[in-house]
This record gives sequence, structure tokens and C-alpha cells, in this order.
Amino acid sequence: MAVTLLNPSGLPEVDVYRQVSIASGSKLVFIAGQVAWDAEGATVGEGDLAAQVEQCYLNIGTALAAAGGSFDDVAKLTVHVVDWTPDKMPLLLEGISRAAARLGAAPVAPATLLGVAALDVPDHLVEIEATAVLD
Repeated sequence: MAVTLLNPSGLPEVDVYRQVSIASGSKLVFIAGQVAWDAEGATVGEGDLAAQVEQCYLNIGTALAAAGGSFDDVAKLTVHVVDWTPDKMPLLLEGISRAAARLGAAPVAPATLLGVAALDVPDHLVEIEATAVLD
């Protein structure tokens, strides 16, 4: 496997991601920010953050598979949430959990969560981008 994830001692352990990603592969895969669009471009889960997070992760899974990878190869995730407040965390975690169950994988690469004022389309509540490393 080209990516090793760990939580070094001296840094807090966070349930939903690891603090460090060590990449040793030779092929980098950069996945554009994924929003809650289905294959036809229709928004999934309008007004439902958990449903949109789930769809974003499913879209990333599709992109990874097309590149010959999986969530095991993800070195870094960046999550952009419209009008982020900490009370939205349970919905974010619910969406991740639902996607993980459907994908059969836990997307736990190091992650950055950013609150943003808006995304490309007013119906989109979240956008997630990924960087993966393949052997």
C-alpha cells in the first residue's frame, strides 16, 4: 500500500481521521472537489448536509476507482462546508459514516475542514477534494 496513516504520540487522536499520512507511491491522483451531484448532474440531498456529505464521498470513491485506487490510497482530504458551525458536526459525521458503510472503507486520511460562505451552486452544502497516492 502506498499510503500509511498514523496518529503519532504527542498529537490528539481524532476518531474520524489520522493526523499523519506517509506516502511512498509513485503516482499522484488529485481529485477535483466533489459535490452532491449524481452521475446525471442532479443534486442529491437538497438541504440535507448528511446526504450531501455521503454523496461527495461516494463520488470520490468513483473517481478513485477510475484511477485504479480506493480510500486506502487517500493521503489527504479537504472538506468545505457552507456556513460551518460546530453544531453541524453530527450531520457531517453521519454522512461520512453512511458513505463508509456503502463503500466498505473508512475514509480516515488526514483532513482539513473549512467553513466557506458559498460554493458553486446554491444547493450545494459541502465540497470535498482528495489527494491519493498509488504504487
